[in-house]
Amino acid sequence: MPSSVSLKRLLTAIVVALAAFMARPTSAEDAYQVGVTGALKGRSAASYAPVVEALRLYIDKVNAAGGVNGKPVNLLIEDDLTLPWKAGANARKFLTEDGAVLMLDASLSMTYATVVAEAKNAGVPLIFAGSVCPKYIYPPAAEDAFCTNAFAATYDSRAALSFVHEAAAEPVKIAFVAMAIPLSRMEIDFAAGEAPRLGMTVVYKEGILPPTEDYTPFANGIKDTGANWVYSWAPWVTQIRTYEALRQTGWSGSYVTWAQTEAEAELERIKDPKLYVVSANALFADALPIQKEIVAAMNEAGSKYRPEQMIEGWIAGMIVEGALKGAGADATPAKVRTALQNLKVDMQGLRGGPLEWTSENHFRLMQYYRVYHWDGAKIAPVKDWFAYEVK
Repeated sequence: MPSSVSLKRLLTAIVVALAAFMARPTSAEDAYQVGVTGALKGRSAASYAPVVEALRLYIDKVNAAGGVNGKPVNLLIEDDLTLPWKAGANARKFLTEDGAVLMLDASLSMTYATVVAEAKNAGVPLIFAGSVCPKYIYPPAAEDAFCTNAFAATYDSRAALSFVHEAAAEPVKIAFVAMAIPLSRMEIDFAAGEAPRLGMTVVYKEGILPPTEDYTPFANGIKDTGANWVYSWAPWVTQIRTYEALRQTGWSGSYVTWAQTEAEAELERIKDPKLYVVSANALFADALPIQKEIVAAMNEAGSKYRPEQMIEGWIAGMIVEGALKGAGADATPAKVRTALQNLKVDMQGLRGGPLEWTSENHFRLMQYYRVYHWDGAKIAPVKDWFAYEVK
């Protein structure tokens, strides 16, 4: 008989071997390998880290229910610190070492070029999640890349101006406010060009520098023009601080913004029926079943974020699941690409309709919008879902 010491050594060896087996990375044969490079630390983390966390929570839910086509999904998450070289290195690792069949970029647009280059070289499809959608994903799609993000340049402003045109009870004298960064400026320039077509008079247009401390001069400039409407499409700080400065001057007009993730909490804080947000995502005030599911997953995981910060990542998870399901259990990058180009996923109310892609359109066939405000007692839609065909 073996001695007690020998038996203990044998048992210890078995436990160590079992632990090593359980801890080993899941191989490409065992699971779908999906690479995610994201801005998880630094100044941009507040925008992108919640996207990655929501994606992880969604995939955890999928895996707990048996995975996709009977296989688990292995998310390979790496922080890129919004550094292009780091994002490229992450992508290269996913592709050359991990055997990823799909990649996601949840970071600033400065990371795109290096990640796209790596993905293109390896023939692996790429999804931009929670990030600005580059032009080449719109029809006719020029790259093997796709985008799930809610906002859409030019379409957002068309939706906002359509609402203003319908809601205004008197001739519209409208002011436009951007942050002095290229994307925001270009969108406001577009909106200012479109407004006269709807019979609106453009009385003011300004790009405000990001480090601005005092918005009062801009507010006084807008008020002095006699503007009765203001539209801003910019990071939330520019949108809300311009609004607050206007109210401090005594301006009583109507103010329309794009629904950044801060918007819902701010509507509830401010409680102004004439502050409107145009959104492509349903706000959590709607209390949809899927929104309750998101909150439950967050509570179980002890998430530190607000629910409205999680929608983009949750939607990205729905898309990943749909693509892998369409690619089959023996998914290859080519099969995932084909699945993405023929994808149609029910958003379950998170958006006004399904997210659908084709070989020519990697953004979506229809872009849906809803306009919310404080109705005197709660956050509520003031204009229900309406849509634009993406061409």
